[in-house]
Amino acid sequence: MGREQEFMNVLYARLEELREQAEDALRSAMAPAGEAGGGTFQARLERDVMVAEQSGLLAAFNAGERGLCFGRLVFRDGRDHHIGRIGIRRDDAERTPLVIDWRADVARPFYLATGHTPMGLRRRRHITTEGQQVTALHDEILDLCDSERTGHEGTDADAVLLSSLDAARTGRMHDIVQTIQAEQDRIIRAPHRGVLVVEGGPGTGKTVVALHRAAYLLYAQRELLARRAVLIVGPNPAFLGYIGEVLPSLGETGVLMATPGELFPGVTATATDTPEAAEVKGRAEMADVLARYVRDRQTLPEPGTVIGTEDGDLLLDADIVTLARHQARETKLPHNLARPHFAFRVIDQLTAQLADRIGADPFGGPNFLGPDDIAQLGISVAASSEVQAAIDELWPLFTPQELVADFLADPVHLPEADAEAVRRTGGEWTTADIPLLDEAAELLGEDDSAARARAEAERQERVAYAQGVLDLSYGSRTQEFEDRDDEDSEVLAAHNLIDAERLADRAEEADHRSAAERAAADRTWAFGHIIVDEAQELSPMAWRLLMRRCPTRSMTLVGDPAQTAEPGSCGSWERILEPYVGERWEHVRLGVNYRTPSQIMDVAAGVLRAVDPSFRPPRSIRTTGSAPWAHRVAEEKELADAVAAAVDRETAQLGDEAGQGRLAVIAPGELVETLAAALPESSAGARPDLTRPVVVLGPRQAKGLEFDAVIVVEPAEFGVSDLYVALTRATQRLGVVHAAALPEGLEAGMRAGLAPGAGGEVGASAEG
Repeated sequence: MGREQEFMNVLYARLEELREQAEDALRSAMAPAGEAGGGTFQARLERDVMVAEQSGLLAAFNAGERGLCFGRLVFRDGRDHHIGRIGIRRDDAERTPLVIDWRADVARPFYLATGHTPMGLRRRRHITTEGQQVTALHDEILDLCDSERTGHEGTDADAVLLSSLDAARTGRMHDIVQTIQAEQDRIIRAPHRGVLVVEGGPGTGKTVVALHRAAYLLYAQRELLARRAVLIVGPNPAFLGYIGEVLPSLGETGVLMATPGELFPGVTATATDTPEAAEVKGRAEMADVLARYVRDRQTLPEPGTVIGTEDGDLLLDADIVTLARHQARETKLPHNLARPHFAFRVIDQLTAQLADRIGADPFGGPNFLGPDDIAQLGISVAASSEVQAAIDELWPLFTPQELVADFLADPVHLPEADAEAVRRTGGEWTTADIPLLDEAAELLGEDDSAARARAEAERQERVAYAQGVLDLSYGSRTQEFEDRDDEDSEVLAAHNLIDAERLADRAEEADHRSAAERAAADRTWAFGHIIVDEAQELSPMAWRLLMRRCPTRSMTLVGDPAQTAEPGSCGSWERILEPYVGERWEHVRLGVNYRTPSQIMDVAAGVLRAVDPSFRPPRSIRTTGSAPWAHRVAEEKELADAVAAAVDRETAQLGDEAGQGRLAVIAPGELVETLAAALPESSAGARPDLTRPVVVLGPRQAKGLEFDAVIVVEPAEFGVSDLYVALTRATQRLGVVHAAALPEGLEAGMRAGLAPGAGGEVGASAEG
């Protein structure tokens, strides 16, 4: 262990050197212009680039400090490599690797080598550290001819993995770079192309595998993904908070993380739909419904509509508008972008009508007005406020928010029951509204002509200012020549080297935000890769939105159809992908449950087997000495006190067994607030603090999370999928507190487990 500690001392000393260099470079780049070498545009550009690069390096160095080196590979051919979170090289002429990034190809034997397929290894060492101190070593001998012994050999190859799984939770997901299993490694390093579906039941590690895949792709496809960014979509804010430290701990920050309710820039969904409304809004048919609604807003005038202008009244009849509308639609442009074409045709027809009236020869001769006269009339007609008001009425401009709000206030093209389900006037946006807003944005388009005109006007101002600067330069040069005797001397001034337009362009501030920051504000951004967790829950309309965000269809989809609970979700991978990629997608399945002990998994599986006898859960590799328990109270009003007492006992038990652990109370929505009030030390709400010892959650909030202990309250109020999710969140202990009878499947499972429940009685009895 001493030699590894010496190596660790050298490694951390080198890390500190690199960190100091990055900090010095960052301070120098951010120094005032006078100290940093000038305030020119070129200097500012170089400064911004330097700040971005050094900030990224510093973040990687800081992130990699915890568990910087966790493994060592000793090869038969004499090679010897340490493996770590990030790659670090020595400060020598050859830039010799000191520790190798876990994502490098040479590190793969750390995850894949076995006694049967050693991949050239003599031995594989797992290094456990606490801070910068080596606390344990575990060697696996892979070459039976290797007679060298270190005293750290172990017969259990899974000891390091099981130790990490048994550790107390902290309220934040940690990376698994030290314990990636072979099946996980193959998924993480799968080729960067097309759609990869990763299916796995509770506890199989599909989420953390997807996050490590993101880190691997950012390493393997650095240039592309640094430019296009990676989008990670998670089911709710609590989940994003839970996984938020994984990628930074691996030195990667070039990702945008969002929930489905945050995928339309400028809007965050804060309200909740009824299940019926969410299901209707999520249907693929809603795209056609909105398209028809937009066409409805391209209206015809009332018969006999007269527009008063300074030059007299004009008749705006259906024939004029029908022709203009047809020609505008023929452009195939979105509604807002087609509007100028519609307006031009209407104004053209009204101008012709006015010209015929003013310039008509009473004796039947040709019109007295020439082209210039007619053009002037056209300008007058176009400037008429009455004409513009009529155009606004017949082909109005909309924002996506205005269009969707109008539609929801008076839903059309839907069966009456569906229309009643989604009808809403005002109010906050819901998650199911976000794809509707995105669809509306596609149908409307963005008329950026005014913004482009402003930008061009500002550019012309810069050009004029630049020309003034060059004129001053030329004037100074002229005066200098007047004062010189050597007329043949050539003095290059600014106007010799650049013109006003290029000088103005150089003066324009560049956008040095990260790709993820720019993507967050740009609805039309095309991501380099998208990872979707709980992908089975998204509706067809939500998938239309996501597919627009990734035209290359480079995606990793993670989920479990058995856990589908959202109304209107696609559920099956075929339904999700067939409209977009046909059969051109790859499906892999994780079959090992690393999180949920077998005692708990058996109970949870019984819930699904009650409705699907063929259901097969993932295989649990862990067992604990604690069987699930259940406690029944006589009346619902006693639930809060019973849960509070159970929480006290469970937190004390966790303290005895695993140090500082985490406990979740998972209850139906109507009970969450009541239980949170009865547990003042707990955290609850839309964004609960998962680092608190106790949290109170609804079943949908619990998706993807894990806790040392879980208490499920009143399971009869859960749907089957929600109950399955709630029962599989625990890594050590599971309890159930209820007033109503237990659901079928759960009752049988709890009876089979027969563990002492709250209050000391045999709590597994479904009758209390």
